[in-house]
Order: sequence, then structure tokens, then C-alpha cells
Amino acid sequence: MLKTLAISLVILSSNAFAQAAPAAAQNPLMQFLPLVVVFIIFYFLMIRPQKKKYDEEQALLEKLAKGDEIYTKSGLIGTVHGITDTVVTVEVSEGVRFKVLKNQIGGLYKTLTEAAKK
Repeated sequence: MLKTLAISLVILSSNAFAQAAPAAAQNPLMQFLPLVVVFIIFYFLMIRPQKKKYDEEQALLEKLAKGDEIYTKSGLIGTVHGITDTVVTVEVSEGVRFKVLKNQIGGLYKTLTEAAKK
């Protein structure tokens, strides 16, 4: 008796599972949604601020002129004595000049001192 009861339960349960509706197929685009959200967050937190800083640096290098007091990324302070496309001649004291790659200019010294005062 117990054996027939067990068999009938198995048959009934298999029929119940067979009648269940199949799961709806998930949209393939929804699988990529988390990846897209992570990229958007990454863009606004990493890529965009770096691009903005790079653009500001390029604008500074374009308007650099003879006589501007600058600092280099290595920490030297001096006055621009000459400029070419890739090299800037910096005078650190009277008669002491050295050449620096233009992309190694950190910024104008007056803006650095103004920021330190705040």
C-alpha cells in the first residue's frame, strides 16, 4: 500500500511539473545592462575628470608666453625665456637656463601661490 501511494505521488507530481508554464526568455539586452551601468559610472568618475584636466593643461601650454613664471612637474620654478613646439627654455636665475620638455610644465607659478594662500 505504501508503495502504491509513493508511486501515485510521483506520477501526480511529475504531471504537475509538466503542466507548469515555461519560464519567459530574458531579453539579451538586459544581460548587458549591469555592464553598461558600470561603464557609465566609470566614465563619470575616471575618464571625464582626466580628460578635463588634460584639456586645461593643453590650453595652458598653448597660451604660455615668454616672461611667464612657471613651475615644472619636477618642482623647479623659473621664468620662460624661449619656447618652441616641444621645448621650453627656463631661466632659474640670472644667466642660468635649462631646457624642459613642454609637456613637463606643471603650470603658472602665480596660480600655485594663489591656491596656497586660500
